[in-house]
Amino acid sequence: MNPQAQFCPNSACHASGKVGGGNIVVHHRQEKRYKCTCCQKTFSERRGTAMYGIKKPAELFVHVTTLLAHGCPLQAIVATFDLDERTVAAWQQKAGDHCREVHSELVQQQQLDLQHVQADEIKVKGQSGSFWMALAIMVSTRLWLGGVVSEKRDMPLIQTLVEQVRMMALCRPLLFAVDGLTSYVRAVQQSFRSPLHSGKKGRPRLIAWSDIMLVQVVKRRQNGQLAIERRIVQGSQALVDRLLAASRGGTQINTAYIERLNATFRQRLSCLARRSRALTRTPDSLVAGMYLVGTVYNFCTWHKSLRLPLYVGRRGQVRWVKRTPAMAAGLTDHRWTVAELLMFKVPTTYQPPKRRGRPKKIVCHCGFV
Repeated sequence: MNPQAQFCPNSACHASGKVGGGNIVVHHRQEKRYKCTCCQKTFSERRGTAMYGIKKPAELFVHVTTLLAHGCPLQAIVATFDLDERTVAAWQQKAGDHCREVHSELVQQQQLDLQHVQADEIKVKGQSGSFWMALAIMVSTRLWLGGVVSEKRDMPLIQTLVEQVRMMALCRPLLFAVDGLTSYVRAVQQSFRSPLHSGKKGRPRLIAWSDIMLVQVVKRRQNGQLAIERRIVQGSQALVDRLLAASRGGTQINTAYIERLNATFRQRLSCLARRSRALTRTPDSLVAGMYLVGTVYNFCTWHKSLRLPLYVGRRGQVRWVKRTPAMAAGLTDHRWTVAELLMFKVPTTYQPPKRRGRPKKIVCHCGFV
């Protein structure tokens, strides 16, 4: 037990979320509990992780979560480990919610030079209807940037996805490659703007970012053949070619990388398969599965196209250095295990406690002449 690596999870404590402050001591070694000397609260070692509250062995929870993140059928997990289907579904929801917090802390809070981003939508079959899942990927590092689930393929779905990309983007040249959906044009133009403060009263004027390239790849069937049309909606051909070369995203406008990511999600989430009897029940379970697969893909999966050559010896023998998308983006320096991902603690922020009881009476001392 290392108290120096722990922080107080109590949001009402002034030392909440601070690591290495010397306020955490060991309270009980057998039960693996710590104590905060500031608020005098004790907490478990698993507090704030996906394993908190799990009664089964931790190894079993890690094994089941790993299988779920790689597309193993639910019935196979139930038959192998002799578990109830509701238990496995609850574990998937719990792991997905934790991965959503990890993704928000480690990916969405970063400022990256994205260079080249591709986005697309997937139609998901459900018991009460269909849903739409919009995804985005950073081409140069193959990093999954985020996703949104909605009942309709409309403007709010695309606007929310583009806003997630906008939060992580630096104000630098960016190539945004999408399909022929017209909602992307308005969403990109509205999101990539910054306020111009002039010192006057009122709402500041919004200035559009410069060098934001928006391209579309439209696919149609004509006479039994596939026809591909490539459009430059916003930007110049010279800057598009330069960003394609800098991000190593091909020699011409394409959406191949987001389509390959869609194939990975379809492989690992049974409800995304084109011809399958597996259906998603609620949007919450679909969101949990999306974040579980996406976070494991970012931090725990080697990507062959991201490996780097390492020349060793006098003869210059090549040794390949493997990398994950998170390593390529500079978010971590090693490949995470699923257990390390599930045990990661997201720091909490201090929130002043709510005032209880009756409000104080305000006595007005007024003098009349």
